[in-house]
Amino acid sequence: MRWWIGGSVLVPIALALEFLHAPPLAVLLAAAAALVPLAALLGRATEEVAAHTGPLVGGLLNSTLGNAAELIIALAALRAGLHELVKASISGSILGNLLLILGASLLVGGLRHGVQHFDAQLAGISATMMTLAVVLLLVPGLFTLGPTPVHGDAVEWMSIGLAVVLAVIYGLYLLFTLRRSGPVPEHAHVPASWPLRRGILLLVLATLGVVVMSEVLVGAVEPVVEATGISEFFLGVILVPLVGNVAEHFVAVQVAGRNQMDLSLGIAYGSSLQVALVVTPVLIFASLLTSEPMSLVFNVYELVALLGAALVSTLIAVDGRSHWLEGAMLLAVYAGLGVGFFFLP
Repeated sequence: MRWWIGGSVLVPIALALEFLHAPPLAVLLAAAAALVPLAALLGRATEEVAAHTGPLVGGLLNSTLGNAAELIIALAALRAGLHELVKASISGSILGNLLLILGASLLVGGLRHGVQHFDAQLAGISATMMTLAVVLLLVPGLFTLGPTPVHGDAVEWMSIGLAVVLAVIYGLYLLFTLRRSGPVPEHAHVPASWPLRRGILLLVLATLGVVVMSEVLVGAVEPVVEATGISEFFLGVILVPLVGNVAEHFVAVQVAGRNQMDLSLGIAYGSSLQVALVVTPVLIFASLLTSEPMSLVFNVYELVALLGAALVSTLIAVDGRSHWLEGAMLLAVYAGLGVGFFFLP
């Protein structure tokens, strides 16, 4: 917990830089750096509170709030009207989980243990569900590119309908996984390390910290775009997902190094599913409360990247085996996409 406390020092630094009207890039980087320990603390506090509620409720709580930091950042961007940043953060989170986190896990685990084995059936279900979710996310964008493109209100209603479908699918997925796993024995439940009051207090404080730093981060985006020429899309597809997920990425790689590939793949696929099936519908419904509702129309580069990442991750999951070369190839694809996204206007 020491590094979380040390990281909290970055919060007043970011606030001071914003108050003193420091260069926008400095404010952006300081806010991003402050969000990393805050997001990690938010995740840990959620796990501790969940540990006090029992295996079933705790699992549902972790599944629902697993990407809370990303959701808060996206809601701040949505309130500021930065729809491209929000949509880029959705696609960037999925790409980061399926290519970066999965690739790094396979690479580290493979270098330490050679060929690793995991539950092909469970991984295959998650990968297939992820592919289907990506296909649904791509529907509005595809229908705007056809010979008779759809525009205007039709796209908005299509996005709302798909958000409902995605939320329903997530409910069915939770029901399936809970029934498949059956009752969780009490001895398998990981005990809490913190008292409940401490967990709730830190959960509230971390949430407030993420909210404040998200506002600072989002407020610096447009000035940074104007001052540096870096696109809003690149900041959303690369920076925001890394800030919100870096702690989760580290855990996935760490457990892969311990030869716990089922857990590592569960983190990668589970986080992607939460973004696609929980975060995305919440953002669509929240946008209805603003003056300009957000659609699920992704650009053609995102369409190709998302579909390719989903298909590749499915191919890796079906055989129940992995090695370091697969991880290196996934990382290479992510790096290549990052370079391409950087040069997009």
